[in-house]
Amino acid sequence: MRFPLLCCLSILIVFGVVFAQGQKKSEPCSKAQTQAEMNICAGREYQAADAELNQVYRKLVAMLNDEEKSQLKGAQNAWLKYRDANCEFVADQYKGGSIRPMIDGLCLAGVTRNRTAELRDQIKDRNQ
Repeated sequence: MRFPLLCCLSILIVFGVVFAQGQKKSEPCSKAQTQAEMNICAGREYQAADAELNQVYRKLVAMLNDEEKSQLKGAQNAWLKYRDANCEFVADQYKGGSIRPMIDGLCLAGVTRNRTAELRDQIKDRNQ
């Protein structure tokens, strides 16, 4: 009797958490009040910056010859290693704290936006 009750209770808890997370997604980040909400918003900010970077990267790749594509790929891989290591270093100041995911997400978003601007400049230079 205990097992079915625990299963039902677990399912209800999981669906409740999923529903609550779905509700939080619709709330604007400007109204984030808890650390958990701010962490989620920082993650979303990074995801948006990463999606934009990928779009600009693909646009630049389409303009390059094979040798340039290879060079860009190497540079991008080196940049990814730098970005991840740098933001880990920055965020680890808050290791164990609830603010760490937000610091990491904001760092990743900022560094990614900077890289996107660099790639946009490359596109602009090639269009002149």
